[in-house]
Amino acid sequence: MDTQYYEVDMAALKTKVDKVSTSGGHHLLKELPREKLTWMLQRMCEIRYFEEKAEDLYVRGLVHGTMHLSIGMEAGSVGSIATLDPKDLIIHHHRGHGHTIAKGADLTLMFAEFLGKETGYCRGRGGSMHIADIPGGNLGATGVVGGGIPTAVGIALALQMRRSKQILLSYFGDGASNEGEFHESLNMASTWKLPVVFICDNNQYGMSMHRTKVMNIENISERAASYGIPGKTVDGNDVLAVYEAVLAADEYARSGQGPSLIDCLTYRWRGHSKSDRNLYRTHEEIEEWKTRCPIKRFKKALVDAAVMTVDETESIDKAAKAAIDNAAEAAQAFPEPSPENMEDEVYAS
Repeated sequence: MDTQYYEVDMAALKTKVDKVSTSGGHHLLKELPREKLTWMLQRMCEIRYFEEKAEDLYVRGLVHGTMHLSIGMEAGSVGSIATLDPKDLIIHHHRGHGHTIAKGADLTLMFAEFLGKETGYCRGRGGSMHIADIPGGNLGATGVVGGGIPTAVGIALALQMRRSKQILLSYFGDGASNEGEFHESLNMASTWKLPVVFICDNNQYGMSMHRTKVMNIENISERAASYGIPGKTVDGNDVLAVYEAVLAADEYARSGQGPSLIDCLTYRWRGHSKSDRNLYRTHEEIEEWKTRCPIKRFKKALVDAAVMTVDETESIDKAAKAAIDNAAEAAQAFPEPSPENMEDEVYAS
């Protein structure tokens, strides 16, 4: 039997894929309420200081297990979650401290969970990677790379079947976009037009390998065209560019048209986890990305647009640091889990 080759019109597919946005969203500095912009800056600062405090607690031997820091990636979680209604949902991944804070977590209870305390969100059983706040719409994470993506499809299907007005943001890393479950999930969500927005926290390294060594495309958002859904790559260090892209995707999902894929191009300043010695990238590369700090960029944009003064941005920064310091101190005094109830909420033996 003769082999039949099908030619793909790449030019037509490219019309569905927007290229990287480097300055989009800055008109929002004049359009968004000052309260919203203040919220964005404070949450970004809280995430940065939480991560730095978490690192300090780990070095002091107060944290059990490992952790995955997202220092340098604050704009993605804040910009995307800022678009949501309070009742909307998220499901995140192992590098999820930023998403949890942006979704409105109580900082003291979050530190309690991080430290393995009985009073933490998951009674100290979830720790850094599996923290969840179900009443707050944060459905937690799995430590399995890409494991949350098919879970998100199931949740979105339930929302659709209930005719809910809610939508779901599903977060994952660039490495997860090479997993089979990523492709299966996007295909199913597209076919059923589910109310989910897939967001890739693209920090460019899956553990210790740069994305260009494992995928032959320029932007992960190009994969959206395979499933007939919108895809967009944005500057993931620009909180307003992220906000604008995800807001459009939210509206698309809420209107019943189905999912979108947002590729947030960013960079983690620390290693993959605390055991990572960072030998696969240069000091120069890391320092160059630090010059693109999302917090400094947002502060400058607010000041340049005359939305805030330098003193006002620094006051917000100081308030965020004080909130983190107070929460960490309070959480350390909480009780450890008791052996008497250690089997509670354990569903397998």
